[in-house]
Amino acid sequence: MKQPLINIESKFRPEIEGLRVVAALLVAVYHIWLNRVSGGVDVFFVISGFLITTSIVSTINRTGEYRFLPYVTKLMKRLLPSVFFILAIVLVLSWFLLPKSILDKTLHEVFASMFFYQNWQLAFSSTDYLDSSQMKTPVEHFWALSIQGQFYIIWFLVFTLILFLIKKYKLTKVKTLINTILVILFVSSLIYSIYLTSVNQPWAYFITMTRVWEFALGSLLCINLSLIKVNKYIATVIGWLGLIGLVLTGIVFNVSEMFPGYIALWPMTCALFIVLSGTRDTKYGVKRFLGSPVMVKLGGIAFGIYLWHWVLLEFYRYNVQETPGFIVGTLIIISSIALSFLMTRFIEEPIRSSKDNKFSFKRIGLMGSVNVLLIASLLIGVYIDKNKLENNINDKNYPGALAVKNPDDIPDQEPIPSYSEVFDDLPKAHLDGSNQGLKESDLKIGKYGKTENYDATIALIGSSHSEHWLGAILEATKDDNYRVLNMTRSGTRFSTGYADDDLKGIWVNNVLDYLKDADVDLVISHATASDSPNNKIQQQMVDQLQYVKDEYGIEVLAIRDDPRYSFNVLESLETDGLEETTKKMNSADNQKDESFWRQFEKENKSLHKIDLTDYFKVNGKFQPIIGNVIIYRDNRHLTNTYSESFGPVFEEKINEIGLIEK
Repeated sequence: MKQPLINIESKFRPEIEGLRVVAALLVAVYHIWLNRVSGGVDVFFVISGFLITTSIVSTINRTGEYRFLPYVTKLMKRLLPSVFFILAIVLVLSWFLLPKSILDKTLHEVFASMFFYQNWQLAFSSTDYLDSSQMKTPVEHFWALSIQGQFYIIWFLVFTLILFLIKKYKLTKVKTLINTILVILFVSSLIYSIYLTSVNQPWAYFITMTRVWEFALGSLLCINLSLIKVNKYIATVIGWLGLIGLVLTGIVFNVSEMFPGYIALWPMTCALFIVLSGTRDTKYGVKRFLGSPVMVKLGGIAFGIYLWHWVLLEFYRYNVQETPGFIVGTLIIISSIALSFLMTRFIEEPIRSSKDNKFSFKRIGLMGSVNVLLIASLLIGVYIDKNKLENNINDKNYPGALAVKNPDDIPDQEPIPSYSEVFDDLPKAHLDGSNQGLKESDLKIGKYGKTENYDATIALIGSSHSEHWLGAILEATKDDNYRVLNMTRSGTRFSTGYADDDLKGIWVNNVLDYLKDADVDLVISHATASDSPNNKIQQQMVDQLQYVKDEYGIEVLAIRDDPRYSFNVLESLETDGLEETTKKMNSADNQKDESFWRQFEKENKSLHKIDLTDYFKVNGKFQPIIGNVIIYRDNRHLTNTYSESFGPVFEEKINEIGLIEK
């Protein structure tokens, strides 16, 4: 092509380099001291869209074509050396400095980060990026890099399509075509992001489709920047407004449940203002600050600062204390800058700047192979530790919940599950996919026990706080002729409190429709939420269970919710020890449903009830380990092993209800 595809300014923009380091430092500051979203990652996405579009269009203007191999080769030489190097450091340090309870999760996430699908790994593992009670791996932040890598491939396909249409149909209105496609991507992705954030924010936070609009905005800015003329006085004002607004994003807004929906337009607009301001050279403009030599230099290593800060922070949290003070936090940031500079200078640049691709990819291949070997070695180590413990397990030494009756008769043993297994010690419904994910409202039913020629059917219904009792129910019914159904949905109580058009409300109505004509003799569900003092929440759960009893004639067993905590019990147990964790558990307000449950027990005579609170205590004190079995896998969910130890307790209660004559 003799004529350029489209006229754009492809000159070096120093203020964008400065904006990159501001974004990286904002992410670090908010992570270290505030545990909040800063908007910095969203700015990274806009900048990436701007820069990659500039590069793509410039290449097409220069060569008249766009080939995949040179494109992806350049990307791999830019991204992989730093990524593989940091992941190797993480793998080595994890064996010595990371709690074993999160080691297996870390290994999976390292592998996902190597191949740029970490965001989907986190989405499918129900990770909540902003939930401080969930144990975080040192590589959780690689989700953003994974989305960026996926975006680069998407954008190659988009511009390949654009170039194909231009050549095939000899189109002359190129800018119109590009803008049309980018606007369609922008609008559709933004609408989807707003919708999904409102119904399932943790899922929306990680998936690729809800972030495409942020990259598209950067691309639209690149394509149309030359047409936008800004007065120098306005440029000065909007530049500083953009920078100040960006810095204050996480403070001004309660973004913990709002990103990446419409509220992400705020940091996007701030970035837009800064880039527009940079089109004019003004005496007091933000460009003079962001485009200064120091900021440009730091902008060149902003990628490394982002990657290193979280790694250092998480290892510090697990080995020293949860929240760093000002001095330690500052040292983490300084260390991130220093490590990023060294890594860029001695690891990334020699590979990226080499003209010999064979040399570059030999180095990259070697680094990747080392990481795979490290992952395999650590997995073998975890497996050996697990087998050592399993060989010493017997019922007498590991009674779990039943130990509360005679705690002094139980010999001290290494607790089960092993710390490396606790995180994945899940009920069968979670492992086989019968538990409903938040992104779906269709009713999914897991069938267990006697699925044919059974004498009675028990249906376990509710959220994950019902689901974690599945192990106990299966253990209780294993010697009798019961069919057990699991109808659970993460984050969804079996309650009258949801709107009919909400995904949770739709699911609840689907459960009711099923129960109307179902062959079910007993419904079991948790009837309170122990982290809420709101009696309305508890009453809505009881009302739903009462409706099932009165309208369908099905017996109901209402379970009082297990005690919940504001901290991760498993993490505390492994990092702070048994004594300190026990202190924290007994100083916590972990049963806010106390008054409601007592009133419910007293006044409601038609529903069967069971309060298992005493099985979480020894000599009147809450414990993280009872009967040599670890109770919690996080701050509120039981390990399946501890749940199974309740088998005799549930067996007695089910027999008392009398579903089967004996």
